[in-house]
Amino acid sequence: MTTFVDRVELHAAAGNGGHGCASVHREKFKPLGGPDGGNGGRGGDVILVVDQSVTTLLDYHHSPHRKATNGQPGEGGNRSGKDGKDLILPVPDGTVVLDKQGNVLADLVGHGTSFVAGQGGRGGLGNAALASARRKAPGFALLGEPGESRDVVMELKTVADVALVGYPSAGKSSLISVLSAAKPKIADYPFTTLVPNLGVVTAGSTVYTIADVPGLIPGASQGKGLGLEFLRHVERCSVLVHVLDTATLESDRDPLSDLDVIEEELKQYGGLDDRPRVVVLNKIDIPDGHDLAEMVRSDLEARGYRVFEASAVSRTGLKELSFALAGIVAEARAAKPKEEATRIVIRPKAVDDAGFTVVREEDGLYRVRGEKPERWVRQTDFNNDEAVGYLADRLSRLGVEEKLMKAGARAGDGVAIGPEENAVVFDWEPTVMAGAEMLGRRGEDHRLEAPRPAAQRRRDRDAERDEAERAYDDFDPFQ
Repeated sequence: MTTFVDRVELHAAAGNGGHGCASVHREKFKPLGGPDGGNGGRGGDVILVVDQSVTTLLDYHHSPHRKATNGQPGEGGNRSGKDGKDLILPVPDGTVVLDKQGNVLADLVGHGTSFVAGQGGRGGLGNAALASARRKAPGFALLGEPGESRDVVMELKTVADVALVGYPSAGKSSLISVLSAAKPKIADYPFTTLVPNLGVVTAGSTVYTIADVPGLIPGASQGKGLGLEFLRHVERCSVLVHVLDTATLESDRDPLSDLDVIEEELKQYGGLDDRPRVVVLNKIDIPDGHDLAEMVRSDLEARGYRVFEASAVSRTGLKELSFALAGIVAEARAAKPKEEATRIVIRPKAVDDAGFTVVREEDGLYRVRGEKPERWVRQTDFNNDEAVGYLADRLSRLGVEEKLMKAGARAGDGVAIGPEENAVVFDWEPTVMAGAEMLGRRGEDHRLEAPRPAAQRRRDRDAERDEAERAYDDFDPFQ
């Protein structure tokens, strides 16, 4: 059964905003109570937060679909809907969030670091909030915005100061088990370690973490063995420790060739050339291993490596190795630039930035893109004529109609607002700003000449009733 997962795809869906309410206050002896529709609640966000108690992405491997709660709709009596609850997802320290194309969205390092994977939708305004001097009793409300849905990839990169790398069965797990309190699985066959192990080492006044990376083999950087899956766990380390097996039973291997193979794989993976290297000649408790270590030590030192002879069984050389690694880690920490408080960068909008763009496409369609126009379209109830008229007023005030004219649009040309997958397309008709004199009964706008089917049926019923009343008035029972 899988107990460790370091790469998952998460399908995050934020909550939808609640719809606003269109309501009129009704009370005895108060015929003109005015609008009292409340606003809709905000949808909940999906937030990734670093939690030190979490060490794997296993939960998201089994249930990758996560959704926050929706906001509640507004109600009459100026009662606003309840906001949706944010969905907090704990992730391990060192989690990198990427989009489907591999672009880094966030690098979550440090307890409490957070990233909003899905933004909740805004709640729609009720007609009480939409009332103005020109529109005293709106017969409509704004719809809630849909929450953001996003697919992200989460990769875990172990946050460790020291990384042990080497061939399978080189003794990495044995070393970490005696250097720290970690209890990895240890056996006498290759690929015993299937997941990275992390331990804490104390050497004098220095405390550092050490990671045991599953064994590498030739071609690991291209996906052979387990290397490609776990090479990412050495990216954050300060020191690379080559654990070389001096007592291997394979005739075609020796410490020098093993070192060359692992270094080539690290070079192919990339990004690790600046890390200091330390070589540990392991298993010197075996006589042949001790003799081989003495033979290759001078060659390794000639290459510029610091060499240590060690044995996890007899505990030989472990103290010297531990304090040497502590010194290198301390130097690396001192060389890091001091963290500065995050600066608040204010970028004022350019004076010529209208907040939207109008582009004429090859098929003659004019496409409007911008945060405000697209949000307004999502919040508009197109079954309500007055709401559509309100949208037209807002677009006109923003300058959309003026830009359409400058772009060459004429009455009857097709206009699309939003991206292709969910755009609203209509035949453009230049409009004028609407005042109170342009509005008829609640929910209607006289600028829309095409009658709604419901409105037409209502007018037909009224005409039939009037005709029946006239016929009744003209009826004379004595004739």
